[in-house]
Amino acid sequence: MQNNNFIYTEDQLMARLKFFIGVCLALTLTGIVFVVLYSIIFVTQPLNAMSPIDQKFFELIVPIATFLTGTLSGIMLAGQKKEDQEAMMAAQKQATENFKTTMEEVKKPAKVEKTEPTISMPTQNQMQQAAPVAPGFGGKLAPPQAPHPEI
Repeated sequence: MQNNNFIYTEDQLMARLKFFIGVCLALTLTGIVFVVLYSIIFVTQPLNAMSPIDQKFFELIVPIATFLTGTLSGIMLAGQKKEDQEAMMAAQKQATENFKTTMEEVKKPAKVEKTEPTISMPTQNQMQQAAPVAPGFGGKLAPPQAPHPEI
């Protein structure tokens, strides 16, 4: 039997580490994208708005995805050359600034304008002219109700 002891060089170990980290971050980012798409496409939402929990979910996911994208690009740009390292530092600095800006925007409370409901009572004349309420659907009267004997 032959014992193959292969020792990796520093460059080979760094390349493997970058590959592993890049794959992990890419899978995380892909997972986030698919979860967001699933929640938008297949989850029933209220008619005119988004549910409050989904709004908070998206507010949390946006900076995370932005940060992951910046980190992933920084790792992919990383190299041994000085120009590559400067480009990586610039990309990471930009990603950090974007992350901080997004987090500040998320922390700002949403402006909600409260409006008082206006209730107007019908006049006596309007009440006399109003048509009687009849059960039904689509302008048609409902069929007569079947008898319900008491038990």
